[in-house]
Amino acid sequence: MKILINYKWVLDETDITVDQEKRIMDTSRAKYKISEIDRNAIELGSTLKEKLGCDIISLTVGKGVKSSLKDVLSRGIDKAYYIESETLESSDTARILAAAIRKIGDVDLVICGEGSSDNYSQQVGPRLAGLLGYQLVTYASEVSPEDSDFRIVRKLEDEIETVKAKTPLVLTVVSEINEPKIPGMKQILSARKKPSEELKIEDLGLSPSERVSPVAVVKEGASIMDRKQVKLNNGDTSIKEAAVKLVQFLRNDKVI
Repeated sequence: MKILINYKWVLDETDITVDQEKRIMDTSRAKYKISEIDRNAIELGSTLKEKLGCDIISLTVGKGVKSSLKDVLSRGIDKAYYIESETLESSDTARILAAAIRKIGDVDLVICGEGSSDNYSQQVGPRLAGLLGYQLVTYASEVSPEDSDFRIVRKLEDEIETVKAKTPLVLTVVSEINEPKIPGMKQILSARKKPSEELKIEDLGLSPSERVSPVAVVKEGASIMDRKQVKLNNGDTSIKEAAVKLVQFLRNDKVI
């Protein structure tokens, strides 16, 4: 069995600041990291590797992703594949990843984080399953191999569901599934000896139109909440009068 972990190289949100006047995010000093829930996906892959004795590889696409290889290889990955893309925001990421997985070949299980730390669109996993023709199980909070199947516990909004699935399979995991280990010095040093391979978008068999995302990002801005600080009860107003003023204010503001 061959397990592939898909991860995203994202900006560290703790380094991002907000320009209050322009209402834009300042990422000039932000460093990059492996997306938080993708670390859970890598940890799950490492655990399954120990249980099944299989190969575990990784795949990522984006700008400057070569810088992520040392980190991901220190987390138990045997070989890392990467695709450098200067225009990730305008690229059809899922289609590019699916083409890369076909090129790598013989991938039985693809594991993704439920959503990335930056956009959290939750689209890559389901789209990969559709493009590859694999089965899909989302919101996995527990995964264990049983004979030729996988027993998967799904953490849903108002219930817990247990399913069994066969490979080929795409799994998306939630953060509660495990606690990612921090690589030690031995793992970091051994990562330098592990193989990595760059895949070129031009060699994946996709036409230029297939590489372009059908969705375009028009604008990105910081989420800023302006408080109107309206005081309805100044001490002399009764609760009933204040309530009436509140309702009238909300109506005038078209909230209700």
